[in-house]
Amino acid sequence: MTDSGEPGGSEVLPELCDLCGEEISGQAKVHAMVPDSSVIHGHDPKLDGKRWLTACSPEHLAALVDVYKERPFVYAELWVGKIGRAVEAHHGRISPEKLAEETGLTQVQIELGELWQELDALRWHRWFGKADGPDPSG
Repeated sequence: MTDSGEPGGSEVLPELCDLCGEEISGQAKVHAMVPDSSVIHGHDPKLDGKRWLTACSPEHLAALVDVYKERPFVYAELWVGKIGRAVEAHHGRISPEKLAEETGLTQVQIELGELWQELDALRWHRWFGKADGPDPSG
């Protein structure tokens, strides 16, 4: 966006600290890459499962890294993301063989990923209820 709010400008957005949200200026930023099974890169599978952290200080970076050390790495969650990227790239129409080829997953991993996603949806419905419209009793 340009100063007038029009798209097409070359405005560079400031980097923000992933912990405190403050704008990082100059050479103050520090980075780390941590394992995170919820991260799926837009087009490079080698970056799947890796989260790039940015912080305004070594102390904030250490705090962020500690958070991700506590988060379990769930392979089935990673597999679901890989499956989703491949399915989306083919507009929902992809053979099981092509899906395995594009994701690098075995058929067993694909099935486990699908099961994990179904379980996650069931957990969501248990916690929040079904969000498919108004309550018919009301």
